[in-house]
Amino acid sequence: MDIRIPHRLSYKQARLTVLLGFLLGTLFSLAQIAIDYASENASIDREIRSLLQISHNPASRIAYNIDAELAQELTSGLLHSPAVVGARLIDNNNVQLAAVSRPLTTSSYRMLSDSLFGTSRQFEDVLYLDHRPNETIGTLQLDVDTFAFGSHFLQRAEITLINGFIRSLVFAGILMGLFYLTLTKPLTGVIRALSSRDSRSPTQTPLPCPPGHENDEIGVLVQVTNQQFDNVAHEFGRRRDAENRLTEHLNELENVVSARTQELKASNARLSQSNKELEIARSTALDMANARSAFLAHMSHEIRTPLNGLLGMLALSLDGPLSAEQRQQLAIAHDSGKVLVELLNDILDLSKFDAGHLELERIAFDLATLVEDTANLLSQNTAPSVELTCLIDPRFPSLVLGDPTRVRQIVSNLLSNALKFTRAGRVDIRLSQLNGRVRIEVCDTGIGIAQEAQAKIFQPFTQAEAAITRQYGGTGLGLTLTHNLCNAMNGQLNIESIAGVGSRFYTDLPLPAHTSAPVWPALTGRVVVASAKDSGLTELLSRLLPEWGIDYWPFSADDPQPEAYDLLISDCPECLAGIRPGTRIPILLVTAYGNFMPGEQVVALAPLQQQARPLSRNVLHQALERVLRVDGALEGEHLPSPEPVAHRARILLVEDNPVNQLVAKGMLSKLGCEVVVTSHGGEALQQLERNPFDLVLMDCNMPVMDGYEATRLIRQTGKWPNLAIIALTANAMPEERERCKNAGMNDYLAKPFHREELVSLLDQWAAGPSIKP
Repeated sequence: MDIRIPHRLSYKQARLTVLLGFLLGTLFSLAQIAIDYASENASIDREIRSLLQISHNPASRIAYNIDAELAQELTSGLLHSPAVVGARLIDNNNVQLAAVSRPLTTSSYRMLSDSLFGTSRQFEDVLYLDHRPNETIGTLQLDVDTFAFGSHFLQRAEITLINGFIRSLVFAGILMGLFYLTLTKPLTGVIRALSSRDSRSPTQTPLPCPPGHENDEIGVLVQVTNQQFDNVAHEFGRRRDAENRLTEHLNELENVVSARTQELKASNARLSQSNKELEIARSTALDMANARSAFLAHMSHEIRTPLNGLLGMLALSLDGPLSAEQRQQLAIAHDSGKVLVELLNDILDLSKFDAGHLELERIAFDLATLVEDTANLLSQNTAPSVELTCLIDPRFPSLVLGDPTRVRQIVSNLLSNALKFTRAGRVDIRLSQLNGRVRIEVCDTGIGIAQEAQAKIFQPFTQAEAAITRQYGGTGLGLTLTHNLCNAMNGQLNIESIAGVGSRFYTDLPLPAHTSAPVWPALTGRVVVASAKDSGLTELLSRLLPEWGIDYWPFSADDPQPEAYDLLISDCPECLAGIRPGTRIPILLVTAYGNFMPGEQVVALAPLQQQARPLSRNVLHQALERVLRVDGALEGEHLPSPEPVAHRARILLVEDNPVNQLVAKGMLSKLGCEVVVTSHGGEALQQLERNPFDLVLMDCNMPVMDGYEATRLIRQTGKWPNLAIIALTANAMPEERERCKNAGMNDYLAKPFHREELVSLLDQWAAGPSIKP
């Protein structure tokens, strides 16, 4: 095997050595040239000064005698010097006695010489007589061409550089030859010996070592190579033995594999059959899931449509003149219908969890008021001997960020569950902040839950015992939905319960504060409280009254005539029996829902105001403000409620169901709206062409032309770009809202809807001005 010269080690080593030698030789040559330059530069001045010194005495005599002819001869003689190109002799009167000159020498090296020594130099010698050295008799001036000296310097420098380069080449050749003989040649011999061997041969003869290299690196390389040959030969022998043994094992394995193959074929056949059965089961499960979704959507629509008519008519009836018994019966029917709606919403929410379609809002809302309103709504389900109390931390924020609808579901389900299973004692709902989270806590003194039943209480359609379902009713969906909602909000629902003692459900939700705690107007006064020490009313007043600046004391039987106080608050009508008739202290009586005192007792204890549990902060503060800030007795049994806001807007109602037409038109008319009713989308388009409208309430499923098609046609015409279209549909499935949005509708209202929801939509979308009726 031959190696090209540029690839040989000798060439590489010589190249590096020569490069280094060339650089060093060049540096030395440059140093020598620099020294020669300095010497040559000094010799110019030295030689010219010597020439001036020789010409000094003759020039002085010529200047003294003012002999122009001799002056001309002297200057001409000086011009014979190769470096002198001009000479002038001037007397002491500055009269030029003689002047001669010749042109500068031209050469290709002139520019380099001028750059080193300058183009020319001027010299001047002051003339005087030896016996009068201080008296100047003239001046001898010389112009010197430096090229006469520079050309000699450049020639010497050129010779120096060429000699250095030639020495480097000679040195490189000598080194390359030495390296080849001592390194490359023996290595090439080793390489040839290695390349000529048969690598497949199991035995290898030892590699010969080049003469004279037994103890250097090449000899060590040969020794290591021979050792590797021995190791390879030994390894070949071991592998040959291993291959023989492996062949024997392979023969045995072939027999085993053949037997196992038969077994695998049988197993594959069974697995294939199982896969087919699983595919059939999967297809059946998907069909069942699709059928369930379709069933839920269909049933949601079919149930909500009559519920909308039922609740709407009941709401309209409750606004009319009724006797107390009729109003109570209709209110019970209305509340029962709302329970059906809540049950339907729970079922649909569970289906959203299963499908992964649940979406959470993040808006600012008043959680404390939401809790009080929910508790007030559910207070009608409270047993007469159960005290329902809302205990809200006085420093709780006014607004928090989160999903009010889902939080209301959590509060409603926990509170409904507690009220359902509590027949005596207390049910408290507490609201506070803990470690940057909001804690919602519901405690009751109900039947409690056994330890073994707590693990399954959050499973759907599950209650602690079958007897509980028979005795108390319920579907077992409330806690399941609440547990799922808490998890979706990055919270966790926890339970602590003892059978026969009561239960405590609490959850910590990440609802950050949006605004700080509300600032209530300060009040001053003295209030006496007639209630049990462990009652919820006592705990509520002990929290709120000091925060509002009010002093309060417990009512004592030893002092039954509390004329010294500004107000008496009590939840115990029996405690008022000892008050002397004619005593004019204002009384605030807190009673169970619907359990107000008879009229004659009210007159006997006047001035008296009655409030149902739970007592909200706003109601309590208004009552205290009227008593402690405004003169005169309390009048009436209830605080005035704000009048509803009316809307002077023209509404186009597109609805095919006659009952739903009556319900929606009745609600809208009571809100001050002018309503035009059509039964399908085609009629709606005709009405829009004839008359202007502020808002369209569009049912989705109608004969002739449904709401989706009608909305698309309205948007395509472009005649009513700012007209708001609100979907009215009994389908509350998640995909329905997206379908309405894609059709071009602005908002969505699921049936059955409440008047408050309708008012909210009118506030947002109706163009007509809102007024107080």
